[in-house]
Amino acid sequence: MQSPKTVLIIEDERDISRIVNDYLCVQGFSTFITENARDGLQGVRNRQPDFIILDLTLPDADGIEVCRELRTLTSAPILILSARSSDTDKVLALGFGADDYMTKPFSLSELVARVQAHLRRMADPKLQATTQQLLRFGTLSIDKGARKVMAGQREIALSAKEFDLLYFLASNPNQVFTKTQLLDQVWGYSAYVEDNTITVYIRRLREKLERSGIKSAYITTVWGVGYKFDPDETE
Repeated sequence: MQSPKTVLIIEDERDISRIVNDYLCVQGFSTFITENARDGLQGVRNRQPDFIILDLTLPDADGIEVCRELRTLTSAPILILSARSSDTDKVLALGFGADDYMTKPFSLSELVARVQAHLRRMADPKLQATTQQLLRFGTLSIDKGARKVMAGQREIALSAKEFDLLYFLASNPNQVFTKTQLLDQVWGYSAYVEDNTITVYIRRLREKLERSGIKSAYITTVWGVGYKFDPDETE
């Protein structure tokens, strides 16, 4: 029997954390709660959860910075659950490694649906079997099975969705995809459908490639249409 997936809830409002915790448990998840950033980060180090639900307003740290630090510790999907509903907060959170964003008040059934969708997409064996497991372009290598991206011998740390987006583009070289197509193919549902989502992820991917000595021009903007992966952009 497969062990239940573990969800970490980082939330200082006890009424919210308890109701989310109880609802997830009923759906078959194993959960644990921390009420501040320090304990949340330690929980990730100690227990390596499969999924993280993160509030942006914590007593000891700003949630955007916590999200950034979490992404250095784990590739588990991160869903922001916050009363902060501005586009700026959403774009920042997605840019610093979050995979999804929900605003309070929220639907418990939708929250669970999103958690399940992210985990299902990461575990789907069809995704592991599609096209090549290892893609190479100059010194850039993308290993689907290990979910690792390397610049020569150096690993490039990517979030789960950053990896999925890069792998999808690289496994379909020279094919142009609109933002809507990328949201559908990589995210698999329309939970947070705004143009800024793809724009932010593309920018972050380019920055991480460049910092690792890889040409960001591999990911090409086709103005007025979308994006493509150009394998002819040699380093």
